[in-house]
Amino acid sequence: MPETIGRRTLRLGFVPLTDCAPIVVAQELGLFKQFELQVRLSCELGWATVRDKIVHGELDAAHALAAMPFAATLGLGSAAVECLTALVLNLHGNAITLSSDLWKRGVRDGHSLREAVQAARNEKVFTFGVVFSFSSHRHLLRKWLSIYGIDPERDVRIVVVPPPQMAMNLKAGNLDGFCSGEPWNSVAVDSGSGWIAATSAELDPGHPEKVLMVRRDFAERRSEDHLALVAALKAACEFCEQPENYSEIAAILARPKYLGVPAEILLRSFSGELDCGHGTTRRVDNFLNFHRDDANEPTSSRAAWALQLVRASGLCPEPAKLNFALGRKIFR
Repeated sequence: MPETIGRRTLRLGFVPLTDCAPIVVAQELGLFKQFELQVRLSCELGWATVRDKIVHGELDAAHALAAMPFAATLGLGSAAVECLTALVLNLHGNAITLSSDLWKRGVRDGHSLREAVQAARNEKVFTFGVVFSFSSHRHLLRKWLSIYGIDPERDVRIVVVPPPQMAMNLKAGNLDGFCSGEPWNSVAVDSGSGWIAATSAELDPGHPEKVLMVRRDFAERRSEDHLALVAALKAACEFCEQPENYSEIAAILARPKYLGVPAEILLRSFSGELDCGHGTTRRVDNFLNFHRDDANEPTSSRAAWALQLVRASGLCPEPAKLNFALGRKIFR
């Protein structure tokens, strides 16, 4: 029998990114309490920590990359533990940022980056950061590089870096570019260490980005709590979609216990009005989507997208397991 709602506090993890907004909003505006839940938030450095804490039961639920429930279920990089999602938290929200050093070398786009990579072949291998092995960021970066004739396997080096450490590693010269969620692209722009070259909304329109990840045994054993958690977060996603709420949300996220980034920088993600650096600004429609166009539904097409991401990584030793049945079992 499912445990009674509120028997114990739910432990809900998140990584400090703009798209953790529904989780923070649900806590700060009392939406969890409206659904008779007691929730303790846990700010995590990166996705490997989130995965490990879900797998080992240190978190009940978490803000997670869309492909993470598949990777955990299959034991890719961790012990195999069945996980699932019943809620997509957002679509899009990522960008590719290149270093100011590349700008000084004359790089302005993918075409000129290819020229720089070729010119520096005997000098250095350019290094780019992504946030996790099974992430949209790795997929987006590889796709963008390939469009311009840059082989992501041979021409550059791709390394995993936690999102909050991207901008500082770019500034320190450890990275030549990265693909991450906001606000870390805008932080790099504001520090003068980088400039935005592309966004995920443009590279892969409609892609699922973050989901609510739980262990299957949690969803079954505490089904009422799980349902209440999904309902509270869906209400928070609706709140985050409304333009009249953007300033309030940015002010909350700016607090040190969440992102610790100025609200005016955070607002760019919500409005899509991006400062791309070096005097360039542009509006990206649908840059970050929390609710519109049925964004929260864990559909079979979104499951298929996440499955393909894991398949394309080449890190799954049994790709035959990445099938439709698994997709519907995990995105439910």
